[in-house]
Parts: sequence; C-alpha cells; structure tokens
Amino acid sequence: MRLLDKTAIITGAGRGIGEATAIKFAKEGAKVVIADLNSEDIDRTVSIINEAGGEAIGVIVNVTKRKEVKALMKKTLEQYGRVDVVVNNAGITADAQLLKMSDEQWDQVIDVNLKGVFTVSQEAAQIMKEQNGGVILNASSIVGSYGNFGQTNYAATKWGVNGMTKTWAKELGRYNIRVNAIAPGFILTSMTEKMPEKILATMKDKSVLNDLGTPEDIANGYMFLASDEARFITGTILSIDGGIVI
Repeated sequence: MRLLDKTAIITGAGRGIGEATAIKFAKEGAKVVIADLNSEDIDRTVSIINEAGGEAIGVIVNVTKRKEVKALMKKTLEQYGRVDVVVNNAGITADAQLLKMSDEQWDQVIDVNLKGVFTVSQEAAQIMKEQNGGVILNASSIVGSYGNFGQTNYAATKWGVNGMTKTWAKELGRYNIRVNAIAPGFILTSMTEKMPEKILATMKDKSVLNDLGTPEDIANGYMFLASDEARFITGTILSIDGGIVI
C-alpha cells in the first residue's frame, strides 16, 4: 500500500475524478476526507470506501469560504491528527465566448477554481509546515496551457493554478512540502457522457490513442504524485491527456 497511514483531503470528492481519487487513495491505505458541497454525494463516496474496508469521513465545505476551510482542517486534525496530502479537485465551469461572458460567470469560476485552491492550500500548508512535510496536488487542465474556445474564465483559472503550483513548490520546498498539478485532457465523466456521440467521437479523434480518459486514469496520477515514489518531483504539471497536445 503506497499511501499507508497517510491522511488525504480531497475536495470535490463526491463524484467524478474526485470520487475516483478518493477510492484509489483508500485502496492504497490512506485515511480519506471527502470534502464536497453535496451531502448525498459525500455519503455515497464515504460508504463505498468504508464498505470496501477503507477509512473515510465526509465534510461539507465551500472551498471559497475561509471559515469553512478552517473547519475542514480542524475536523481532519481532530479525526486523524495529520494532513499529509491535499488534492484540490473542486472546480466548476460556466462557459461563454468573451463577447457574451457575464461578470457573474467570470466571478463564479474565478472564485471556486482559483480562490478555492488558494484558500485550501494556504490553510493546509500551515499544518504541513508544522509537520515538516506534506503534498499539495492541484487540478489543472490542458486548457491552462493551450486555451479553449468559450472558456476564458476556466482557462484563466487553470493558467493561474499552474503558476501557483510552481510558485508554491519554490516557497514550500524548504518545509519538505511538494506541490504538483495534473492537467487532464478529455475525460469521460458524467458530464461528458451526456454529450452527443458525434462530439465524443471528435474528442477521441484528437487523441493519438483514439480514446477518452477515465477518472481512474487521473486518480492513478494523483496517487503516484502523492506517494513517496514521487519524493523528488515538485513544481511539475503532469499532462494526462492521451497525447492530445502532441
């Protein structure tokens, strides 16, 4: 078990990539804190892990609210005594072309995808500094390097996440804290499954592997970066995209 006895907080862990990551971490021995806004999603993921013999608790949290993030950290410390890994998976989209994007669409995505990552990481880093060790993993996207039609706000946040990842790696390395990010390509989630077959086929064609990724593909990447096998990796943006950007 590559994460045995480590405590991991995963935001947005109620479904999709976050859920898959939580389940993977638990299978590898981690004690997992399922942090999400939706109580039903939290309960389902916690049940899946606990019924499989793992260990997990759930915490309802809005990552944009400092008070709630502090409560998340406090609950984790009370339950497990440590914060070894944080996966900043929570994120949203509110797509529109530049000429049509509203202030509300811009603000919502910036608030969750950028401020939320900042707030959770800052609170976790304080704990990790005192522990003299930890891992922060951020959800980026290939959109954060190449842009995407209709996603000015989303692309801006992922560019920002890339910049924060590299900056924090430089700042926190002295405390034995590693910081990395994963940039997924087209991943088959509940959201993409609802897309027309023609669109999915186009997305597959853009991959040199002629396939779409799964949440488990991304979870495997997070698991590796969280483990001691990645002890000498920090400040890296790992693309898991089926070669779409080649």
